[in-house]
Amino acid sequence: MQSNWWKVLGLASVASVVATGAVIARNERQRRAYSPDEIRERLHERHARAQQSRP
Repeated sequence: MQSNWWKVLGLASVASVVATGAVIARNERQRRAYSPDEIRERLHERHARAQQSRP
């Protein structure tokens, strides 16, 4: 019985690592889908918002 818990825990750990890797890969693909001009525009917008929110 004791070894079954370790097997379940091990499988759950592996599943967690795989799921995390899939999420990271998906986010990386989305990030790379932007053109350099789109990235520049978004950074300028974020900078302008940050400047407006400063006291």
